[in-house]
Amino acid sequence: MAVELQISMIYAGLLALLYFALSVAVIRLRWRDRVGIGTGQSKDLEVATRIHANFAEYVPLLLLLLVLMELSGASATLLHGLGGLLFIARICHALGLRMSIGPSWARTVGVLGTFIVLLVEAGYMLGYAVGLGL
Repeated sequence: MAVELQISMIYAGLLALLYFALSVAVIRLRWRDRVGIGTGQSKDLEVATRIHANFAEYVPLLLLLLVLMELSGASATLLHGLGGLLFIARICHALGLRMSIGPSWARTVGVLGTFIVLLVEAGYMLGYAVGLGL
């Protein structure tokens, strides 16, 4: 029996494409600056690797929670809202760090959006588990 995860799959695919773009940006800078490991003296490469790493630190867990929510029967509206917010937040985070390594509106939107998704998903998971009497 196949389990349908159409909504999670949409956002997993979109986020995978974004991860690919972030990876290519790092590779391009490594070639340009001739840096095999680490970031050398390149500030551009340092920023690009942090953008990439931050994505890798947050997105897998948030996607896993989205899949679990879909499996538990969460509404399509909630799933699309969280998936869409996560995708937009990760784009904003990357753009914001490219604009400035300090505070920027885009980085703030990225961080807040990511944290909102994280907290809503965590709350849903806990509420669902408590609702089941676990």
